[in-house]
Formats: sequence, structure tokens, C-alpha cells
Amino acid sequence: MALRERHHLLSLFFLLLSSVSCYICLQEDPPYKYIHENSRYAYPTYYSIMESRNFKDLIELRTDILSLKMFNKVGSTSILVKTVNVDDFGAKGDGSTDDTEAFEKAWEEACSSNGAVLVVPKAKSYRLKPIRFSGPCKSDLTVQIYGTIEASDDRSDYEEDSRQWLMFDGVENLLVKGGGTINGNGKVWWQNSCKINKNLPCKNAPTALTFYNCTNVITKNLKIQDAQQIHVSFENCINVQALNLHVLAPEESPNTDGIHVTNTQNIQITSCAIGTGDDCISIVSGSQKVKAMNITCGPGHGISIGSLGSGNSKAYVSGVTVENVWFYGTTNGVRIKTWQGGSGSANNIVFKNVEMENVTNPIIIDQNYCDQDTPCKEQSSAVQVKNVVYKNIKGTSASDVAIKFDCSDTYPCQGIVLQNIDLKLGDGTAKAECNNVKLTETGNVSPHCP
Repeated sequence: MALRERHHLLSLFFLLLSSVSCYICLQEDPPYKYIHENSRYAYPTYYSIMESRNFKDLIELRTDILSLKMFNKVGSTSILVKTVNVDDFGAKGDGSTDDTEAFEKAWEEACSSNGAVLVVPKAKSYRLKPIRFSGPCKSDLTVQIYGTIEASDDRSDYEEDSRQWLMFDGVENLLVKGGGTINGNGKVWWQNSCKINKNLPCKNAPTALTFYNCTNVITKNLKIQDAQQIHVSFENCINVQALNLHVLAPEESPNTDGIHVTNTQNIQITSCAIGTGDDCISIVSGSQKVKAMNITCGPGHGISIGSLGSGNSKAYVSGVTVENVWFYGTTNGVRIKTWQGGSGSANNIVFKNVEMENVTNPIIIDQNYCDQDTPCKEQSSAVQVKNVVYKNIKGTSASDVAIKFDCSDTYPCQGIVLQNIDLKLGDGTAKAECNNVKLTETGNVSPHCP
């Protein structure tokens, strides 16, 4: 390359970095979507020249930093970070060696560094026992998973904590990504589940990936498969983005919810494909400002708010939006489920722009939910369900009841709106069953509540 061309290339490179840095300085709250969708068009010449992986990774890292700064406006946006490779701490990645200790040491190094990327290399499979990645960390932290992380299938390894496998605990400004795979190796757990074998006692199984008490989290571009129980859980978290996750387990695997949200505020679940043996997404008590957008769901039990109010408990969920979702072959579509005897509320909920294909219960509110062997007692109290909008929902039902509102006698469902609903039973006519619901219909609605 001629000297003049090299000089021009370097000039463009530093111009780009300085431009992005200036943009960060000038913007108090950088627009994540704008940076993603328009950076290529803002610098077309440079993108046409530089197509190396290193440059792409640099731009992606800068973009991810911008995303984290949406949540946390304090701190540096330096891209000079330390790389911490798990192999450098003794990890073998041969699929059989226990690499837990190496990952613990690598995390300790990364977490105590002033900006770090913890790398799990490509084309290797790392076998881990239960492990807790604890914070707080010294600075923003990225975990780059290129290879496979696989769970130990020895159930005795989980005797100290049978509820968790991989957990990020108390970490702020965390980015987990990379295109790799997290494999819960759940078959041994499913075989020993009381839901598979009624003669076995019901015991807890681990959640594959848990974010607990974390703030400002992005997890993206990962495959999570064959969890022991729940695949990904966000618990007691604030400000979360879950992007482009592929979550997969056999339809018959028990309790393998795809993404579980509990006591978490301000979470966006976007562009995810989920097919498991339980809910694709489950949203339970304490969750507020939840958005699930551009989701493919099937097989599984649909997208559920609840269950809420079990054991006469109080439960609160509010500000949920589910939009642009395709359900195929699921047990349920959009569902709200509460136990009798509970209290609290599920309110300000919107389900819109949804397509169903061969879904058994496309739209359902069940305030008499009872997931136990013995019948549930009738009780006077209930979790109040109110202000729920169903808009632009169409497709086919696998049962003749496409809409079912089974609400409480003492706490009827209130403020339920159906707008532009078109659900069919194959080539036949579906019906609606509506008990104790205060309902408004606008636009074309089929089937109607009687």
C-alpha cells in the first residue's frame, strides 16, 4: 500500500474514533438504536475500506459501551481494556476436564481490573460445576463467550446449591455476549423430575444462567440450550437488555422456561427465538416496565404473566408490553395466571401485533390457576387483573375456545380491551368463554364474548 494511502487510512481511523468519542461526550443519553442503525451510513467510506474483524470488534465494543452508558451516565468510555482469557488460568476446554477453578480465577482477575474483557475461546467446550461470578467489580466488564460452556451432569456437584448453575451476582455495567453456547446438560435432571416420573419426589433443579441483583446488564448473541430447569433468569435486576438470544430445549423437558423475569425493573427482551418445555417468557411478581418485542415462541407454553399469588402471597406486576410475537404450536399464547387466595395486582398490560399458529389457548386469563395434584380450595381473595389491552391479534386456535377469561367472582377482571382480533379454528369458527370480566371491544373482534 502506498504511503499516501496508508496515511489516508490512518487519518480516517482516528477521525472515526474521535468523532464517536465526541458524540459520547456531547450526548447525555446516547440513542442506542441510532448508533446501531446509522453508524454505517454516518461513515460509509470508512466501512467500505475497513472490513477486518478487529475493526468490527472495535466498533461493536464502542457501541456496547454506548448501550451501557444509556443506563449509567457516570464513568469513562475508554476502549482500552484488559483481555483475560480463561485458558491463561489453566482451562482446558476439552469437554471433560473440570474447568471451574480456572474460570473462578479468570473472573477474579477481570473483576478486579480497571476495565476488562473475559474471553471464553471459540471451538472449545468448557465443563463447569456451579459457579458464582460475584461483584461488585472495579469497572465495566465484558464476558465474551465464543466457545461452549457445558454444565457438569454429576448431580452431586450441586449439593451445596441445587438452584443455580451459572450466576452473575451483584455486578453493575455488565455485558455478556459472543455467539457461543451455554449448555445446561439437563437430560439427567429431566429424567429425575417428578413431572416425568410421578414416583419420584419433587426437587429443585438448577437455573442455567442467572443474573441476580445486577444493574445495567446487556446479554446478547448467545445460544442457551437444554437447561436443567429455567434457562435464563433475571432476578432483582434493574436496567436489562436481552437481545438476540436463541433458547432451545425439547418440548417434553419439564419446567424449562426460556426467559424468567422476577422483581426486575426496566427490561427489554428483543429479537429472541425460544422453544422449550415451559413458558417461552415468564414474568412474575415485582416486575415493572417489561417489554418483549420481536419474539418467536414455540414449542412451549407461550408468554405468561404469572403465576401470581401462590400460597396466599401478595404479587404485583405492571407496565408490561408484548408486541410483534409469533407463536406456533404452543399450549398458550398470551396468558395471565393467578392463584385463588392471593392479593395484589397485574395491571397496565398490552399484547399487540401477535400472530398465532395452531395455539391451544391463544388468549387466556385464568384467576383460578391450580398447578398441584390435589384440587385447590375456593377462596375469596385474588390478584386483581385490570387494564389489559389485546390489539391486532390473529391466527389459528388448536381448540374451539380461542379466548378464555376465567376471572374471580370477588375480583373480576376490569378494563379488558379487545381490538382487532381475528382467531379461527382451522376452517371452522372458534368461540370465547368469558366469566366475571368487564370488557370493551373495538374494531373487528372474532370470536366475541357472549
